[in-house]
Formats: sequence, C-alpha cells, structure tokens
Amino acid sequence: MIERFLPQFLPQFLAGMAVNFEIAALALLIGVGLGLLLAWARIAGRTSGAVAASIIGLLRAAPTFVVMFFLLNAIPRDAALLGVPLAPGGMMAVALSLVPYSAAYIADAGVAAMLQLRAGSQLGALLFLPNVTRAFFVLVMSSGAGAAIGVNEAIAVILRQAELLPTLGERLALFGVGVTLFGIPLQIGFALIRALQRRLSRVMMRPNGRTT
Repeated sequence: MIERFLPQFLPQFLAGMAVNFEIAALALLIGVGLGLLLAWARIAGRTSGAVAASIIGLLRAAPTFVVMFFLLNAIPRDAALLGVPLAPGGMMAVALSLVPYSAAYIADAGVAAMLQLRAGSQLGALLFLPNVTRAFFVLVMSSGAGAAIGVNEAIAVILRQAELLPTLGERLALFGVGVTLFGIPLQIGFALIRALQRRLSRVMMRPNGRTT
C-alpha cells in the first residue's frame, strides 16, 4: 500500500516544495525591480508610457515554456563573462522564465498603486502588497514547469515516486496526497490575501479612510 512510501516521500516532497518557493521568490524579486521600473515609465510621460506599455504587453504574452527552453538552449553551456558562467542552470532557467509574467503583473499593480498615491490615497496604494503576495503564490504554482527539465521541485518528486508504485490506484493516491500537500499552503495564502484586500477595501470606503 501507499503508506509504506510516505516516510520516504514526504521529506523529499517538502524539500522539493522548498525549491518551488525559492524559484518563485527569485522570479518575484527580479520581477518587482523590472515591473516597478516599467510602472514608473508607464505614467512618467506619453512617449515613455507607450514604450513601457509595449514592453509590458510583450512580457505578458511570453510563454513560460518557450522562454525556459530558449534560456537552456540558446546560450552555450561554456559561455562566460570575465570568468562568470552565463548559461543558467535548471532552477535559474525556470526562475528567469517566470520573470516576464512577474514583471508584467507587478507593472500593472505598480501603475495602479502609483496612481492611487498621486490621488492622495495611501490606503489604496497599499493594495499593491496583497497583489504582490498573490503573484508570489501564482509563481509557486507555475514553478512546477521545472519538472520538464529535471529540476528537483515538488512536482518532479511526485512524478519520480509515482514511477516506483506498482498499481494505478497507488499512483492516483500518491497524486492526491501530493496535490493536497501542494495546495494547502497555497489556498491558505490566497485566503489571507483575500481577507487583507477586503479589510483594506472596507477601510477605504469609510469617510475617514482616505489619507493624505
């Protein structure tokens, strides 16, 4: 039965999930820097705004898998600059492939926050924070693409362990356990984000909710 595999599976799965969170954090960190720069350019002027809007549109349309495989295959494995290797490893390639989505999402949220600040609503601008948190959890889910290139994240652990199980029923049970373990922290995170957004929205609707 599947119970005999759980003591071995759970530590590997949790270690793999830590990789998912690490990939998401790296993609979000880069995305925040690039996204806020694009958001500032978007509202800074007509010309810069048009250029920034075009870039954001391209980033939003970039397919994660295409970007990931491009990064892995377009740069020679021995390429280096001043002795520093330029070819990304598997985990870095996954993180960089998620940057277009991350940057586009942050740029859109950043524009909304900057416009709120211009209007004098600091509380409205604070909605940027739950938006960034939501982006992080979306990136955690998307980081499962790393299984396609051998990154040892949670989805890869599930697939590898499933190959060792003798029956379809046990494999389905393992997938169920994995999906549950993967989904619980994400659903908790999304619930907290929704609660924070509702709280900020209620405060903003009060007569004294508008700050200067």
